Amino acid sequence: MRVWQLQDAKARLSELIDTARKNGPQVITQRGVKSAVVLPFDQWEQEQSGEKPTLLEILRSGPDGELTVPPRANWLPGKRVKL
Repeated sequence: MRVWQLQDAKARLSELIDTARKNGPQVITQRGVKSAVVLPFDQWEQEQSGEKPTLLEILRSGPDGELTVPPRANWLPGKRVKL
């Protein structure tokens, strides 16, 4: 993935689009900050048509079983200080 400064992207838009088609997404920066991405239309269309999982589906896809949580005393680093 190549990074283009905004002024270069404007001046060489055709090259930017061709590069995105051949090599995938291209990042455009504005004053050194990543501001936009140019990607091939078919890739964008594919990402838009994909069904997004619900939060419940994401949580259910996690590991099965119980998590072991150590007792709170084991979490505290160093000495205990009385306030």
